[in-house]
Amino acid sequence: MAMKIFESYILKNLTIGTVFVAVTLTLIVFLTQSLRFLEMILEANTSSTTLWLLTLLALPRFFEIILPLSLMTATLFLYNKMIMDSELIAIRAVGKSPFSLAKPAIALGLVITILLWINAMWVAPASLDRMQKMRLAITAEFSNMLFKEGVFNRIGSGLTVYIHKRDSKGELTGLMIYDSRDKSKPPSTIMAKRGLIIATNEGQQVIVYDGSRQEFNNKSNILQRLDFDRYTIDLPNSSPVRTRWQEPDERTITELLRPDMQNDRDKASLHEFYIEIHRRITGPLLALAFPLIAVTTLLMGELNRRGQAKKIIIAVALVILLQSLYLASYNLTKHSDAGILFMYIIPLLPVAICMFLLSKYGEVTRRKLFFLPAKAANLDNMDMA
Repeated sequence: MAMKIFESYILKNLTIGTVFVAVTLTLIVFLTQSLRFLEMILEANTSSTTLWLLTLLALPRFFEIILPLSLMTATLFLYNKMIMDSELIAIRAVGKSPFSLAKPAIALGLVITILLWINAMWVAPASLDRMQKMRLAITAEFSNMLFKEGVFNRIGSGLTVYIHKRDSKGELTGLMIYDSRDKSKPPSTIMAKRGLIIATNEGQQVIVYDGSRQEFNNKSNILQRLDFDRYTIDLPNSSPVRTRWQEPDERTITELLRPDMQNDRDKASLHEFYIEIHRRITGPLLALAFPLIAVTTLLMGELNRRGQAKKIIIAVALVILLQSLYLASYNLTKHSDAGILFMYIIPLLPVAICMFLLSKYGEVTRRKLFFLPAKAANLDNMDMA
């Protein structure tokens, strides 16, 4: 019973530490991503709500990196602190095995792995797809119409637009538009109290309200005037907002497994879909491998109250090496299917090795690796509960 309480104590503090580090890293990522979108939002003169929404949609794809690193950091900090405070030393002295002490880190690693699988399969691709569609809509709507206030803006050939003011919501006031694009008709001048710039499937348009349209006929020397409540003007060189092709990382697992075989680009990208499926399966496994490496490194050998600096450095180095090898194997998949095999081996092999070293079956190996005397090593071979 006492051991169960001790494991719950470790699990609770490990969870708190992981959440704290994860929130800190998430805020850093949030800030960097918001700066990335800030220029586009300012140029488009759209609302700040759009900036926050774009930034929030960009976050889920970073959880695959943030959560494993957070758990690894919390594991190193907590277990090192408990060694320094002699808590783990006391528990080891009563015959508890390294595996028993590592159970909380393993349990939390499994929970985060499952959460990352859910995130990688559905949440992250859906949010990334939504973010890209929002960016495309903003770009399509404003890329060719960065109108300045108080000046005559020449838009293409034969179209000039004057805007008195534009508010934070994108509404225009005090418009005057000179249109001479149609050479078969007299030039027209449109004046309106207010207007909006929108993007449609046909292209970009300016919709003006409460105004008049005037044309001067040179042949009859007559000025024709038409008052209107609403009038639409198509803008030149504007691309319609079309449905974009979804990249592999923007598709849910269901969409990856069921590509549109009538779409030529989908058919040509089947291998990319195949690689992406395996990446989503293997990537979250690092959330189990990282804390296992950390806890195994700290618990192996002598538990020294004077500090575990060398072990911490070794653990961090091993995690960096593991992450680098995983990225290398992922890049290898673009040239060889052997990369997919390595994507499974690289996270699973450290898990297997660490589980073996922590178990009673690894007692002899631990003794040889750390030059432990038989009596000390036998402590590791006791109760696994």
